[in-house]
Amino acid sequence: METAYVLVKSQVAHEMDVMGELLKIDNVKEARGTFGVYDIFVKVEAKTSKELEDTITKNIRKVKYVISTTTLSVIPEQDKN
Repeated sequence: METAYVLVKSQVAHEMDVMGELLKIDNVKEARGTFGVYDIFVKVEAKTSKELEDTITKNIRKVKYVISTTTLSVIPEQDKN
């Protein structure tokens, strides 16, 4: 299982719209609102790194009102779920 965390910046006043759409995406396991530079913290899990990449680039980044994303990849040796 591949895991990544995505930090999402959304358009002002559309955070809840974005979060609702993110939670509909396959492989998105969790989405939480945050204070600070980023608006939403998203946990993504997929079977392969290609599937993980596709989820982020083809789904998350295309959600309406998403301004930008920053992806934090998990070090496989430390991912002991």
